[in-house]
Amino acid sequence: MTQWYLSFDGNQQGPMDLSQAIAQVRQNPNGFAWRDGFTEWQPITSIAELNLAPEAPVPAPPQPVAASVAGADEIDFKIFGAEMQFVEVELDPGESAVAEAGAMMYKDSTIEMQTVFGDGSTPSGDGGGGFMEKLLGAGKRLLTGEGLFMTVFTHTGRNKAHVAFGAPYPGNIIPVPLPGVDGCLICQKDSFLCAAKGVSIGIHMQKKILTGLFGGEGFIMQKLEGDGMVFVHAGGTVVERRLKPDEVLDVDTGCIVALEKSVNFDIRQAGNIKTSLFGGEGLFFATLHGPGRIWLQSLPFSRLAGRMLQAAPQKGGSRGEGSLLGSLGGLIDGDNRF
Repeated sequence: MTQWYLSFDGNQQGPMDLSQAIAQVRQNPNGFAWRDGFTEWQPITSIAELNLAPEAPVPAPPQPVAASVAGADEIDFKIFGAEMQFVEVELDPGESAVAEAGAMMYKDSTIEMQTVFGDGSTPSGDGGGGFMEKLLGAGKRLLTGEGLFMTVFTHTGRNKAHVAFGAPYPGNIIPVPLPGVDGCLICQKDSFLCAAKGVSIGIHMQKKILTGLFGGEGFIMQKLEGDGMVFVHAGGTVVERRLKPDEVLDVDTGCIVALEKSVNFDIRQAGNIKTSLFGGEGLFFATLHGPGRIWLQSLPFSRLAGRMLQAAPQKGGSRGEGSLLGSLGGLIDGDNRF
């Protein structure tokens, strides 16, 4: 299924299917749209699939806002696939992208790889960024459970070149332009995939100790800051919601992918003691207080891993689904491992 992304005044919405996109643009045709197969964002009025009148006015492209870090490289991209996606980043000569170690799928030969200490947001090898600054950046990544090193991919040739990064498990890749979220995105620790070089990857500390202890994502989350494009990965189906002021949403703690810094993240008990112990939803809910945008996932990796571990034969899981003989059937058909 083709996924659409819409942008209105720098605020991005998506992913969504065609019918959802049409419903959105009928309310406001003054924006831009992108889907798999487009090389860049296009005015909504120029896309026949969205059934818009050709005389609708075309707005000016979204302008980046000022950020607290140095300007990031401007990169173009395409997202391929449905259940197991990968993102292909297009680099002009001299442009760079930064990614987690091991995320690369393929690259053109003119793109050079360099392992850097920290998040790669400060220059290296040219006198920029002192040792203590790099050490602090690496320490932040260590606190979030990531490695000390990241990989920077730089286009050193002519024309354009491409590098692709694959998702680590089934789900969706979410492109988020940081200017559209006021230069800052809070996300779960293992969701970051790649970004334009210049984006700072730091830490976000939960203000309340109980939120950190029982909030599902721990006391520390990742904070992505800058004015470039970032790509985060989520499991299963992804939904984006915009919370109104004072709107509160109860969410399973593991289903939170990312949120704007204007959203307040807290926890509360999931009903009474009986419901908490036997309801299967855990002891606590995450409560998200608007205003701001949030991204949720239907299949957290921890839930997927837990189900796989539970089904493993070593843990007593069933290995004879669909068979009246169950495990005895495994002995008959030759699969006699225990």
